[in-house]
Amino acid sequence: MQPRPLPAEFDRPFHIRDADRFGIPRRRFSATDVRAPFHGVRHTGADPLETVADRCRAYLPRMNGGQFFSHATSAALWGMPIPPTPGTALHISAVPPAREPRTRDVIGHRLALCGDEITLLGDLPVASRVATWAQLGESLGVEDLVAAGDWILSHGGSRAELDSVALTARRRGAIALREAAALVRPGSESPRESIVRSILVRAGLPEPELNWTLRTHTGTFVARLDMAYPQHRVAVEYDGRQHADPEQFRRDADRWRAIAEEGWTLIRVVAHHLTAPQHDIVGPVRRALAR
Repeated sequence: MQPRPLPAEFDRPFHIRDADRFGIPRRRFSATDVRAPFHGVRHTGADPLETVADRCRAYLPRMNGGQFFSHATSAALWGMPIPPTPGTALHISAVPPAREPRTRDVIGHRLALCGDEITLLGDLPVASRVATWAQLGESLGVEDLVAAGDWILSHGGSRAELDSVALTARRRGAIALREAAALVRPGSESPRESIVRSILVRAGLPEPELNWTLRTHTGTFVARLDMAYPQHRVAVEYDGRQHADPEQFRRDADRWRAIAEEGWTLIRVVAHHLTAPQHDIVGPVRRALAR
């Protein structure tokens, strides 16, 4: 026998206590057409709740005042570039005296944040971008924090905000935050470019110019370089593309030749070079600068 249809109010995730207001027996929520994404929460929709945003919305019926999404969960909601985190647990924080949640598939935190450090992203309460960055200091290394900080600058944040939270941080990761804050720069166009730049600077090499336009002596455009040392005629680029398209590869080859014809050395960095950066990134750039 098919389960009795539920009212339209139950088309989205709901708390089982809401069943009492509609006079629905709680045993109805044990039927096969109902899922339990979190303790006390039920869901009848066809959505598999695969994305972080979907899981956050499924958790909303459980949230109490003073609770908000934070850490890696908030970063994912903002679209901040950070390394993938294992598992599907949500990070949820609470501002004292509210209590952090303690339930399965949730990592609870208690944080003393100001009101302007918590905002709404659509219908989801989240830590602000800068507050999220400060929280990530507990789990990310300096290079990944720099990439996230560069992203914040490209989305309306300021160096002053990052410097402020880094200087006042007292939690685990405060040293990494302060080092990263000194390295963030506006203008970086990809997380991997940010990581490569921070690797070079932390190794003691000069800081490259970002998005340098290379022209011939007559002013003809040659290329726009991700990172450049104009005085040394050395360029560094992170190449994350897969050159399966023969036409794209031909254009790239012509571009590399044009750069070389202007007397520049181009150091191309690809993903596997990040495994041994001192050998595969710092070493080639240092030798090119020395030449």
